[in-house]
Amino acid sequence: MGGVMQAAGEAARSIETIAWVLFIGGGLILAGVMLLLARSLRRRAGTVNARLWVVGGGLVFPGAVLAALFAWTLPKTPSWKPVPAPGALVVRVTGHMWWWDVQYGDAAVRTANEIRIPVGRPVFLALDSADVIHSFWVPQLAGKLDMVPGRLQHLQLTADRPGTYRGQCAEFCGEQHANMALHVVALPPAEFDAWLAAQAQPAMATPAQEAGRQAFLAQRCDACHAVRGVTGESRLGPDLTHVGSRLQLAAGTLPNTEAGRRQWIAHVQKLKSGARMPSYERLGDETIAAISEWLGALK
Repeated sequence: MGGVMQAAGEAARSIETIAWVLFIGGGLILAGVMLLLARSLRRRAGTVNARLWVVGGGLVFPGAVLAALFAWTLPKTPSWKPVPAPGALVVRVTGHMWWWDVQYGDAAVRTANEIRIPVGRPVFLALDSADVIHSFWVPQLAGKLDMVPGRLQHLQLTADRPGTYRGQCAEFCGEQHANMALHVVALPPAEFDAWLAAQAQPAMATPAQEAGRQAFLAQRCDACHAVRGVTGESRLGPDLTHVGSRLQLAAGTLPNTEAGRRQWIAHVQKLKSGARMPSYERLGDETIAAISEWLGALK
């Protein structure tokens, strides 16, 4: 992952250009003002026309600068259109306290906290919220946009090179706002198509993980989590159909490893206090390990 100032898409590149112009321009104006201040302090009283400086420096100059900036930035500012570009991939993203529900409009695929997209193809995001105001922001790909309950917002972006780009909720949304990250993974088109086709399939695990599946169902984890081919359509929590293939757990809280999964199952409330899932340390190490192993096999 690169830095937030390393744009990987046209929308972010436009914002990056504007930001650098504002940074440099603001620095030059500050230097000029300081120079004038230094000169004025060296002059004797009564040699400066106060009205000229007030009108020229306080009205004419900032007015001209702001008008020029407005005229220059207007055509460079990305426009948000409620209509997908031709051939765009449509993805719906819903913000929850504190995770992201991701649904692909052209396939029976639902995932969480991670969006995979094809390089070079426009991606049309339909953004909404299930509870409070969240804000979708992946700085290297596009600007930020609020996700408002009861309203569908739209954002279009395109990644011009493969990579993993970190995003973050940019609107304070409660106790775990800081732990509401997501990742956008840009893949070559053929690799993305293969991933999407695999994600559309039901969950698959070997008989070696059967104990984990049984424990998952016995503890009624399916009351909140859907696992396609195993459970019903529960939507209270993230879809876990192919959870083993994801990079992170709990919206960027932990890496998706065997140790991370065990830690999350046992100590949810210690790691992400206020999350809508209880801690399951009462199950014991053997049961937690079985569930973790089964979830890790769902790829």
